[in-house]
Amino acid sequence: MGNLDRRTFLAAAGLGTLGATGLLSACGTGGGSGTTIRYAWWGNNVRQQRYTEALEEFQRDNPEITVQPEFAEYTAFQERMTTQMAARDVPEIFWIASPQVMTYEKNGLYRSLSDIPTLDLSDFSDADIESFSLNGEFVSMPHGVFVPVVRYNETFLEEDGIELPGEDWTWDDLSEFLIDYSAENSAGRRAASYNPDQDMAFEAWLRQRGQDLWTAEGAMGFDSEALAEWFEWWRVLMDAGALLTLSEQEGMQPDWAAVGGDILLNFGSSNHIIDDAAMYPENRFRLRSAPVASDAADGHKFLYYPRLAVYQGIDDADVEAAGRLIDFNVNNADFLRTVGLTMGAPPNPRLLTEAYDFASDDEIEMLAVVEADREFDQRPRHEAPPGTNTWREALSRVSEGVALGETGVSEAADALIAEIQTGIDREA
Repeated sequence: MGNLDRRTFLAAAGLGTLGATGLLSACGTGGGSGTTIRYAWWGNNVRQQRYTEALEEFQRDNPEITVQPEFAEYTAFQERMTTQMAARDVPEIFWIASPQVMTYEKNGLYRSLSDIPTLDLSDFSDADIESFSLNGEFVSMPHGVFVPVVRYNETFLEEDGIELPGEDWTWDDLSEFLIDYSAENSAGRRAASYNPDQDMAFEAWLRQRGQDLWTAEGAMGFDSEALAEWFEWWRVLMDAGALLTLSEQEGMQPDWAAVGGDILLNFGSSNHIIDDAAMYPENRFRLRSAPVASDAADGHKFLYYPRLAVYQGIDDADVEAAGRLIDFNVNNADFLRTVGLTMGAPPNPRLLTEAYDFASDDEIEMLAVVEADREFDQRPRHEAPPGTNTWREALSRVSEGVALGETGVSEAADALIAEIQTGIDREA
């Protein structure tokens, strides 16, 4: 989600957690004789309101099931999960923060989803289920799909009378365009912000070079040469004046509400267009798949899955109720109409098609780019291993050093790889 959403939410984060009791008492009709399912998720206050409404709808249709929501901002959510794990007091259904997927797996947090009779998997192929699985076990379910994209302001392009390079653009094509745009546009805009710490774009860069973020064995799948080339691509743009400086964007995590009106494009996840475009309603934003290296490796495209899971300590008597709630999340178009598509395109291919009927223009833009990438053959993608939960923060810190001229690109690459490896070794 956009940085503005997170900052706005911080003041209300406590309300999100305290709101659980309110929903239970207002909507829980099962009383003491029904089943209570705790459901934990994160987001901003808008997402909280929409999911609360959807859970109310679920309870009206399933009066024997009471849903007890546990909501928090992203970072607070992870902190609370850590505490709940230690106490073995984990919600029956919970979203999984990306850095924690394999850490939770290592700690035995997941219950198998393959034997839950109330979870309908008929819309999913065997290949889908295999791609959802962790170490060959179907223990988590995607509730969205992201792909790496370039998001650009079409209104700015039209005002400047400029066109992007063709759809088959390379990284070199994009670099040349960004430099030229910053020098020539009539409004004095920079082409982009400085964000080599955008993990989806970085992963696309690596996979095109035949490398990966992570291997099936839980190791790093990339080397210092590919990482240094990534840093160098951004350094050239910074030196050419094509990007906002760290001072202009106020650090490595620019506030989109502050910089979105000053740049033409940025890298990101496909779902971000929904919240971020809403901040500039007078402009039209579009998405395009990330550039592709001229000698890109086969199968480099990838889908990123935000996941949810069932706690392995759930009472057997509650499993079917949990399955029904997950089924509502991943198979029901009415659910999507209520919550929107801020968590990405539906992983269910049937719902992806149906979503076009009620999606906004920005959501349609997101659906189309995800649908296009799904059509490509893709080699397997692996989740971050235990011990790497802060790797993105490390990437951001090292990227900052490069921008400030404190660290050379090769030195920065070596330092980051050493830091990530230390975390993996510590958890081995």
